[in-house]
Amino acid sequence: MRTKHTQLLEWLKSASDDAVERTGTSRGYLKQIAYGNKQASAALAVSLERESAGTLNRRSLRPADWNLIWPELASAA
Repeated sequence: MRTKHTQLLEWLKSASDDAVERTGTSRGYLKQIAYGNKQASAALAVSLERESAGTLNRRSLRPADWNLIWPELASAA
């Protein structure tokens, strides 16, 4: 089942081309993630969290395994 990431879609509407470029991928690929067709890599999830100033977070971009990738965040949750 695909999970639509509405927060990512909202961020993409207002994100500058420079902000998207700093994530290390294209706007088109980010739309694929937003519509649930692709999953953000761990590195991309961190980049998106940074570029969105925390509006997007790693946990929401990788809900199935974030606690395995970033166990230090599990204690903060």
